[in-house]
Amino acid sequence: MGVTKPYYRTARQFADGFYSTSGRSRYIYHPAYADKPSNYIRAFLLIQKDLQTLFEYIEPSDQNVTTYSFRTYELLLRTCTEIEANFKAILRANAFSQPARKWNIEHYVKIERSHYLSDYAVKMPYWTGNGRTRIPFAEWKSGHSLAWYRAYNASKHDRAQELKAATFADLIDAFCGLAVVLTSQFLNNDFGPATGYISVEGTGDGHAEGIGQYVRLKYPSNVPAADRYDFEWQDLSRTSDPFQKFDYDAA
Repeated sequence: MGVTKPYYRTARQFADGFYSTSGRSRYIYHPAYADKPSNYIRAFLLIQKDLQTLFEYIEPSDQNVTTYSFRTYELLLRTCTEIEANFKAILRANAFSQPARKWNIEHYVKIERSHYLSDYAVKMPYWTGNGRTRIPFAEWKSGHSLAWYRAYNASKHDRAQELKAATFADLIDAFCGLAVVLTSQFLNNDFGPATGYISVEGTGDGHAEGIGQYVRLKYPSNVPAADRYDFEWQDLSRTSDPFQKFDYDAA
């Protein structure tokens, strides 16, 4: 028996290995599941739009990964700030006793345990070279810090000396990291005015279309059996308390 109630703001693999067959991912649309999800989606879409504009000046390729500018710096700060906003929303919605004013990356890493962030891969639609597929949280699997997050902190706290840390590569990894954090909560549901059911099972390459229909993501496929969702949402949705809180104090 797996997890019989979904956790708040936590999309997860089901016992049969899928994520949304037969409409089971509809729990994501329940009003109690997440507070103002469209607020986070819209912020991501604005960043994605600005990144696509940047591609008109910096070609997405291995040759340009060390490029940096005030524009890469600005987008890196916005992207990482948005990642932190999502992390805070996840911790706030679940069970975590640390005062919110003290939360930092040492607390955010706990979300790896509930959302399997390091098992997501993101495929960029256009890239010349070997950097098309990114695994932005891979370092968390081995217990290391995130290089792109270190670059964000370095450039944020000492721009005059560390502007060079805000590279194009770090921006791309951060952007892919934001795509992962949102997908780990909402799959590819964008909560737009024309929202409808969208399959997330992929089209043969093992990746599914992401929010905003730009990047493609490969979801975790090896979630332990005991941690997979195992419920029928159609029945659970009729109950007065269909969700539960993940205990981050124990993570």
